[in-house]
Amino acid sequence: MAATRRVLARQTGDTLLVGHSWAGAVITEAGMADNVRGLVYLSALVPDAGESVTDLLARLQAPMDGLAPDAQGLVWLDDPEVYRHVMAADVPTARAAQLAAVQQPISARAFGDRLGATAWRHKPSWYLVTENDQALPPAAQRAMAQGIGATVATVRSSHMSLVSHPQAVVALIERAASGRR
Repeated sequence: MAATRRVLARQTGDTLLVGHSWAGAVITEAGMADNVRGLVYLSALVPDAGESVTDLLARLQAPMDGLAPDAQGLVWLDDPEVYRHVMAADVPTARAAQLAAVQQPISARAFGDRLGATAWRHKPSWYLVTENDQALPPAAQRAMAQGIGATVATVRSSHMSLVSHPQAVVALIERAASGRR
């Protein structure tokens, strides 16, 4: 979140934050910056104040199965077959293998960090629900979107809508940028 705050501090105008998956937690807190005018969540995790991603997933009864940390506390999703099944079922096999090859690990501790402030309480938000998502159940996505009062769009996509349905993602971001709810 600190890196996002540093980038926001360098922005000279209004900013729209877009977060996919775990980055939803990042934009939720970093979005409190004065220059942030709205938040766009793409099949993203949206914890409440004082809540961690782990707490959120438990509250929504949506555990993230199969994402156990290694001995260094890092969660990897670099097996091409597993990656395609969980994250990118509607992405061509070769492209999914490329995505898995460059996938960076995330620290398991990041799932336990509790959020301070939540920007969605103060700023407009939009949420893209991915209906064929195997990583984050669509029912959990809809519950989060409703809970934050987001303007909701849906797409029949895997978790990787940015790759498989970029037009739908762009359309939602453009809608948010124009302020259309």
